[in-house]
Amino acid sequence: MISIAYAILLVISILIAIFVAQHTHENIDIHHWTITIIVPLVILGYWLKTRVMTTSAAMITFCYIYLDSTLMLSVIFCALLYFMRVRIKPWMKMAIYGTAFAHMFVFWLCINNKLYYKSIRLIDTGMGIATKMEGGPLKVIHWIYIVVILLAIASVILIAWIRRGTYSRRTLIIYTVLLSVGLFIYIVESLIDVDFSMLPVLYVVADAIIAINYDRDHMHDISRLVSRQQEQHSGRAYIAIDLSGHFLSCNRKAYDFLPELELQIVDAKLPEKGETAQVLYGLQRDFADNKTLLRQFQVGDKVCQCEISEFSLRVDGEVQGYIFDIRDVTEEQHVIKVMRDYNDALNEEVNRQMKAMVNLQEKMVLGLADMMDSRDREQSGRARRTNALVHILVGEIQRQGESGKSLQFFKDMLRSTPMYDLGKICVDQSVISKGEARTYEEQVLYESHVVKSGDFVHRILDGVEDPQYVQVAYHIARNHHERWDGRGYPDGLVGEMIPFEARIVALADTFDEWVAEKKKDNTLKGALLEVEAMVEEQMGSRFDPNLQEVFMATKKEIEEYYMAQER
Repeated sequence: MISIAYAILLVISILIAIFVAQHTHENIDIHHWTITIIVPLVILGYWLKTRVMTTSAAMITFCYIYLDSTLMLSVIFCALLYFMRVRIKPWMKMAIYGTAFAHMFVFWLCINNKLYYKSIRLIDTGMGIATKMEGGPLKVIHWIYIVVILLAIASVILIAWIRRGTYSRRTLIIYTVLLSVGLFIYIVESLIDVDFSMLPVLYVVADAIIAINYDRDHMHDISRLVSRQQEQHSGRAYIAIDLSGHFLSCNRKAYDFLPELELQIVDAKLPEKGETAQVLYGLQRDFADNKTLLRQFQVGDKVCQCEISEFSLRVDGEVQGYIFDIRDVTEEQHVIKVMRDYNDALNEEVNRQMKAMVNLQEKMVLGLADMMDSRDREQSGRARRTNALVHILVGEIQRQGESGKSLQFFKDMLRSTPMYDLGKICVDQSVISKGEARTYEEQVLYESHVVKSGDFVHRILDGVEDPQYVQVAYHIARNHHERWDGRGYPDGLVGEMIPFEARIVALADTFDEWVAEKKKDNTLKGALLEVEAMVEEQMGSRFDPNLQEVFMATKKEIEEYYMAQER
């Protein structure tokens, strides 16, 4: 009878493992999988123990059964730490699992002697074969290990209840109840010396509950919902909710935008009257009805932009919830508003004073560029100098007449050059000033200014200016840090993949930057000569080699310009 019951439990545990295998995710939880595999092995040992006819065979079945009190407890301990977002080092895992395997190995070595068990008796109870065992001198190792690992597990659970974190209270309740029931059964059975253990029943029930809760448990891990690159991107907040609107998780930055989230309970809905619910649920409804992706809201003086996207952790791609990406767009909105107001004012005069509008626009952009340059004394006037160099280079290109570009193209280029670095207004000046001393994260943030510059150009000029002019301005803003050899950014374009206008501005911008650096330790004349040599050396690597002849023809004019600026 008991043998049949254990056999049924064994079959159920195998079916649960098959269910999980068919229902798995792209990111596998190795702890859950290990438990799913260990449970059938342990129950196999219990089933075989009721069928064996010799004491030697009974000892072998215990090799399977001992997996629960050794390896499985170690896995549960590591699983709890992982659940609480505690990342343990590889050597610590090796120590934990190594101790468990060492414990099992000691038992395996003792199956043919009396060091672990002095005596073994097999009793036919009519319901199955029961095994009575008397502990030997090494049995104390087992009890010491059990006490230590259970105390460690209990401590972790207690800390999890005391600490507030973005992990599911429902999952924590499941762990607490199952481990408490398991400990109770183990103690009672040890004290009254039962013939047949109830632990296999608990293992199957626990395995089934954990398998059912697998989906929900992993939706609380924000790192699984966004890429590592996005998660490390400074200044962005990420919030996840399921399809029913229950809060799943968020990163710490989200508290700066929506402070209510600090008190939000995981797996609960957001308070209906709160600002967080109005923003997130409102955008969720708009997305479902109209596929609206963006919404703006205000927190104090900050203008925030919230973007929604669906997420799925399943292999079949079935949608499980929504991720909200929130960022501060106050400065961007301010710049856009200033520029749009300016363009609106000019458009009122466009029929009457087109030429005046264009001149004023150029002065405004140059003034904005000067304002950004003025944040750093070493950068002061750089936008104007770069613009002047572009005029010199373009003049020579037109004189040579071999570019194949139209006159209108060059007019559009010269008008749009002052806007090439507008995106730097969104980068902290301390990051810009560091130069080569920037950290990796700071360099990534600094390099993002070219993408923002391109975005600004589109937002400012789309619908106002001729599409060809907008395209030229965009190419310059986004691609002026690309290199001929493909080692530039943001897109790593190679050779003639880089727009022609961006190659010219790249040469002018880099030339002025290098002159400013070399002047620190040299005279202006010496700095110019040194930079000219550097530019010639990097033709074909950093710069377009087709511009070498143009550059050589303009060196004297460029030198005269800088000398005039020095006076």
